[in-house]
Amino acid sequence: MSRSEQIEHELTKAAKGLQEGNDGLARVCARRAVALASQHWAEERNLPTWKGDAIHHLRQIQGEYTFPVSVRAAAQRLLTKVTEQTQLPMTTDPITDARIILDHLNAQI
Repeated sequence: MSRSEQIEHELTKAAKGLQEGNDGLARVCARRAVALASQHWAEERNLPTWKGDAIHHLRQIQGEYTFPVSVRAAAQRLLTKVTEQTQLPMTTDPITDARIILDHLNAQI
């Protein structure tokens, strides 16, 4: 399976999670899609790839000040735990946040 197919597979699983009311699964899959895309982005730009899990990739994106605020904010929302969603501002649609990041990374390749 190609990397873009893997990313779409994760987003499909995220959508299914949302439909089933499983916000945790949706967020995990959206995070994984972003991690796959950020690995590809770094490889295509001949940059050192970010090591670690999807959370680490999101933290790197959140801290990358060359990225637009909208992208960094989407990463922040994806980093927020489901259990904190009533305490912190966060989207109820992690797929939209993932797509914001994915669109930016794809435009940079």
